[in-house]
Amino acid sequence: MGALHEGHAALVRAARQHAGPSGRVLVSVFVNPLQFAPGEDLDRYPRTLVQDLALCEACGADAVYAPLTTDFYAADRSISISESSLSKGLCGASRPGHFDGVCTVVAKLFNQSACADAFFGKKDYQQLAIIRRMVRDLDLPVRIHALDTVREADGLAMSSRNRYLSVSEREQAPAIYQGLQRVQALWRGGQNSATPLLEALKAHLLAEAPLGSLDYAVLVNRDTLQPDEIADSHSLLALALRFGGARLIDNLELQP
Repeated sequence: MGALHEGHAALVRAARQHAGPSGRVLVSVFVNPLQFAPGEDLDRYPRTLVQDLALCEACGADAVYAPLTTDFYAADRSISISESSLSKGLCGASRPGHFDGVCTVVAKLFNQSACADAFFGKKDYQQLAIIRRMVRDLDLPVRIHALDTVREADGLAMSSRNRYLSVSEREQAPAIYQGLQRVQALWRGGQNSATPLLEALKAHLLAEAPLGSLDYAVLVNRDTLQPDEIADSHSLLALALRFGGARLIDNLELQP
């Protein structure tokens, strides 16, 4: 959606490498209004198209597609794509309709670009899982590639919304990834019950990020996004933490 950073740059570079010298890399930059509920940050979402164009060129993109909303959506549009399983928990629980907006915009972008491959980051793991499911269920001729989350030096996941953080909030934000790592260490040490693992994460955030307000912290299966009572090597630990006007998400795939 723009306000591009090194996480987005990694996606563009990966696409450039995959496409090779004869392929073409297209980057879409579009703040999709269907993803925002009333009262969310649609109007103040950062828009930095000039800088975004420079980043895309430097990373090897051949073109940037940045349509106007009035060109992208018909005024009397009446069709959308809805997902009814993977979108129920995690971010979807507190953002009803958000992932319908994601599915609709991504399907339109796939159709308009006729792309063979599409690159997404794992930071929004729920989005990635839903797009994979949409491609499967609708037989869309697109291969989905997933890249690991790109992080700041202190572990904070890169996000366009990080710029919303105050100085004090930014100092506490690395506690998110530290908490995820703490849980993985406990799991590797033999604790595999979801309840104590999640309680340890919550306790860490309460102590180290008191300015934050926890939206959710869950342990789920990576494919179904259904809760895991017992953690295993196919579990995903995911959370959303609010700092003032910034809602930060992060996750960790448990690895032995």
